[in-house]
Amino acid sequence: MEKQYFSYIRVSTARQGEHGVSLKEQQDAILRYAQKNSLQIARSFEERETAAKLGRPIFSQMIRSLRHGEAQGVVIHKIDRGARNLKDWADLGELIDTGVEVHFANESLDLNTRGGRLSADIQAVVAADYIRNLREEAKKGIYGRLKQGIYPFAAPVGYLDRGAGNPKEVDPAKAPLILLAFQLYASGNYSLPHLLDEMYACGLRNRVGGKTSLNGMSTILNNPFYTGVIRIRKTGEFFSGKHQPILDSKLFDTVQRILEGKTVLRVSKHDFTFRKLARCLACQSTLIAEVQKEHVYYRCHTRQCETKTAREERINDAVADAFAPLRLDEEETSYVRQWISKAQANLEVSRIAELEAVRMNLAQVRDRLNRLTDAYLDGAIDKAMLDERRKNLLFEDAGLKKRTADLEAGHYDTLTRLEKFLELAQDASNLYKIAVPLEKRDFVKNLTSNVGVTRNYVAVELKNGARLIANRSLLIGSSPHRGVHRTWDKILKQLLKHFCSEPAPVN
Repeated sequence: MEKQYFSYIRVSTARQGEHGVSLKEQQDAILRYAQKNSLQIARSFEERETAAKLGRPIFSQMIRSLRHGEAQGVVIHKIDRGARNLKDWADLGELIDTGVEVHFANESLDLNTRGGRLSADIQAVVAADYIRNLREEAKKGIYGRLKQGIYPFAAPVGYLDRGAGNPKEVDPAKAPLILLAFQLYASGNYSLPHLLDEMYACGLRNRVGGKTSLNGMSTILNNPFYTGVIRIRKTGEFFSGKHQPILDSKLFDTVQRILEGKTVLRVSKHDFTFRKLARCLACQSTLIAEVQKEHVYYRCHTRQCETKTAREERINDAVADAFAPLRLDEEETSYVRQWISKAQANLEVSRIAELEAVRMNLAQVRDRLNRLTDAYLDGAIDKAMLDERRKNLLFEDAGLKKRTADLEAGHYDTLTRLEKFLELAQDASNLYKIAVPLEKRDFVKNLTSNVGVTRNYVAVELKNGARLIANRSLLIGSSPHRGVHRTWDKILKQLLKHFCSEPAPVN
């Protein structure tokens, strides 16, 4: 019976499989060698896998088959195709020692002689050193990109790849969904499974168009890339990215606290409008919502308290009545719009001043980063302290960069929040009446500071800004010469001052 041999061919990448020393070119060379030396190729093993890694599945399968005596030997194109790491070369050496023939179509080596074996050993060591050096150069290239602020791997969900050497670009379709996912989870009203369902309904899909997995959503919520900071999970290193952030560090930190269990997450079964928002005025206890005979009641559970229950409809009516004085007439609406328009123009001067201040802070942070590295090199701090301080500075750097981008783009946070607040207040009473429970909760949280209930009445206390608008008639009454314009000048200035001092809420 004629002796049978295997052939083994390998390329490191799909592109190499089509160009250069392709699979076909290797196979043709092996067939010519086999024909010339009267060897019958019974089976071919083809692999697209880098030889720098151990455990190539096809190569391992071939080695097992040879050990079981399924062929007399194997023909490989070149030594570096079969053994570019020393473990694989050792496996081939063991086979040779047991009598298995190993041929190389491109090298004239007699592996049954001491000289031929030594020559092959040297070539295998050189091939292993070559791939080791190749890996080191690849690492240098990767770290070079990272230091430039460019992420050299596939773009996370919410970003698009724009070629090697270019920062990732915000995906206009998925970035708003990523921001929404962070905002919903930061609200404390969603568990991860609940968030998955909600985001799938909103249109978020994984790379193959399916529903995001729990692990996938956790990866998204834990990834600081969305704030402008690159983190390499394997090494724990952080780098300042050049890509545009999707969200700010405050929102990211809020989500991290919930994920780490530092903020208690409670998902309610029912979306009661006044859950944790209504209090008993008699004993100051929070009223507990419950459903009785298809109606929602808010009950005080303090023993001996005179307040027993209040139907949700009664509280709803009281809140709607409290919102009624917030409505502006046509003259007021027109003047408020003109005032905000002028304020935006005047704000340009302060915008430029703030932009300079933020840029100065940014330069100081980067100087501190440089001095931190010098301190580590001088031995003043250890590696753990370097990593922790560097991470904190990079997050601060990302926040300042986002603020710089917002200021350069002309985003006036304070005036925008004031304008949205006035729009909300303007028709709050009517909108509240037709809103669903979750929307009503937003109205109550944004416009009221307290909803108190007794046995006989409901007291709704508006927040400072809303109370200022609701009581504007008192301002006019206190000064007979004060007209609508002067009244609203005072109100808007106070509101603007209030929004300047109050941090922006997390949605």
